Amino acid sequence: MFYRFSRLLCRIILALLRRWQVRGAENMPSSGGMVVVSNHISYWDPVVVGCAFDRQIYFMAKSELFDIPLLGPVIRALGAFPVRRDRSDRKAIRTAIRLLEEGNIIGIFPEGTRSYTGEILPPHMGAAMLAFKAGVPILPVAVSGTRGIFGKVRVKVGKPFYCQTGTKAGKTELEKASKEVMSRIAALLDDIMRGNS
Repeated sequence: MFYRFSRLLCRIILALLRRWQVRGAENMPSSGGMVVVSNHISYWDPVVVGCAFDRQIYFMAKSELFDIPLLGPVIRALGAFPVRRDRSDRKAIRTAIRLLEEGNIIGIFPEGTRSYTGEILPPHMGAAMLAFKAGVPILPVAVSGTRGIFGKVRVKVGKPFYCQTGTKAGKTELEKASKEVMSRIAALLDDIMRGNS
């Protein structure tokens, strides 16, 4: 209930103040586990990506955010869960896989941090690893215009795809899949910049 109310409120704000535009939201399957991935340029990105879909997204967020008064309890109530970025966080991985196996959606920003230039950064392998382990598809998303409080926000959603190669998910396979993830996001971002629907 809290998630739905918050999403509705944010959608109204985005529509009135940011003239937001979403293309391709129909590419989100109506059920089943899914890893949603997006480029990351602003603190608003999780809000924008979450509002783009009718299904709830459980975001994996850096653990430091949960220590901030008010913000920590709010994002936890919205379904976010912490991940330690300084090491392999097995608890976060177990939580993510459990949610995926239960048919939920995990939201991840593969770059691991915001890009201050807007250019795509090298990806971490977490999103690909979770998709491999849980056997779920990845849904690429590109966002533009989320910095600041003015300007048009645009979102483009790609087609879901599986990154399994039929082999064990070793480092080489995960690196390849992670590059594929960012390549698809970059293509969507290019479509936004070119004004393609």
